[in-house]
Amino acid sequence: MALHWFPGHMHKALKEIKESLKQVDVLIEVLDARIPFSSENPEIARIRGDKPCIKILNKFDLADPELTARWQTHLESERGVKTITTSSDNPAGSRQIINLIRSVCAQKDAQVKSINAMITGIPNVGKSTLINILAQRTIAKTGNEPAVTKGQQRINLGSGIVLYDTPGVLWPKVENPQSIYRLAASGAVKNTAMEYDDVGFFAADYLIKAYPQVMQSRYQLDELPDTELAFLEAAAKKRGAIMAGGRVNLHKICEILLKELQSGKLGKITLETPEMVTRENQEVAEAAARKKADKEKRKQKFKEGSLTPQKHDRKDKRNEKRKAQSERMKKR
Repeated sequence: MALHWFPGHMHKALKEIKESLKQVDVLIEVLDARIPFSSENPEIARIRGDKPCIKILNKFDLADPELTARWQTHLESERGVKTITTSSDNPAGSRQIINLIRSVCAQKDAQVKSINAMITGIPNVGKSTLINILAQRTIAKTGNEPAVTKGQQRINLGSGIVLYDTPGVLWPKVENPQSIYRLAASGAVKNTAMEYDDVGFFAADYLIKAYPQVMQSRYQLDELPDTELAFLEAAAKKRGAIMAGGRVNLHKICEILLKELQSGKLGKITLETPEMVTRENQEVAEAAARKKADKEKRKQKFKEGSLTPQKHDRKDKRNEKRKAQSERMKKR
């Protein structure tokens, strides 16, 4: 599935982030706790260098707590990275971010100058709601649609901390194809940028394997089917997603499944694990290496041409003749 969601303002936002990063003491990246890897912006990782980074696993209330703890350990294995979990229903917990900023920037905090922090995150990750909690007033516009924030702004949080807010930014190309589906399943992109059926089948396949009891109970099934298609057909019958003639409306049941996943009605669900992502990244790297090798072979074949042995002989003779002629010219 191709992800068609990288409008012009995102190019501009990424450029502004690169320019402003020089003035920043700590980078804050808001992640979706359900997809910590897939919601990380690789462009941000490339440009932050050795600058301290706080990764906020937001929407913690929707994620599997056991997997969130494993993700925190995994993320903090990277140098200069600290993590914290937050959710919109726990404002007091979210304000602990202020203490973490001070801890990470302890040396700067001891000085008179303000601590400059930049906050980034993909669309619809809950960044604007989080900013309003930190500022204890409504500053950033919020909404359940991606890309609400359009421009960069500076926010004085008080206590000597200035926050640079940035628009939600995706990136031109998602290397891991599984991440595309997870971004879509979590609601990080607009509905118009995805196909419900494709994403619904992906979500169903993962959920019946990772959370079988949850899925069987939620859709009131006597037995849980072992394929995504069979599950969707059975769930559709339970939810009345039936068309004329008794045919299953797969589009409708996929839409129901995704909305219930995104709203938390399925329970605390995480769509990826550190081990899963490590394996997938290795597969992506291997596929990229094979693609590069194939490209080099094609280039070499094109360079050599599809010559028969006889043509190769004639080519070698021509080259020898030109070489001999060149030697004679040098002697003159």
